[in-house]
Formats: sequence, structure tokens, C-alpha cells
Amino acid sequence: MPIRVTLDRMLLERRMSLTELCDRVGITMANLSILKTGKAKAVRFSTLAALCKELDCQPGDLLHYEEGEEDDEGD
Repeated sequence: MPIRVTLDRMLLERRMSLTELCDRVGITMANLSILKTGKAKAVRFSTLAALCKELDCQPGDLLHYEEGEEDDEGD
């Protein structure tokens, strides 16, 4: 997938655990893990906004487009 999620880097920079972020944002550990590992196929704007609020960042700090990456679904 050409979109890469850098949530792990943001957590490291903020010295915050995934569990702590789950508690603050109200997202299950399973769903946040799926997002963190890049296996998510979609993300709600409300989720993205909540993550940005808690991590004090912009959406572009969490999501990066990598040119040349193939889409797994062949779209």
C-alpha cells in the first residue's frame, strides 16, 4: 500500500505507550494495532482527529505517501 502509517514513530517521540494512547483516544488496542502496523484499509476522520489531538500533531505527521509502492488490491 502506498500510504505508510508512522504512528509508532510518533509514540516513540511522545514517549507514550500504545495502551496509554488507546485509553486517551477511546480506541481498542486491536484497532490501534491494525492502524499502527499498516494493515488498516481505512481510517475515520474522527479517529484521525482524535489521534492528532492526543499526539499534538497533524495528519501528515501520521500518514505518508510513498511513490512507487504497489497497492495490494491492484486498484
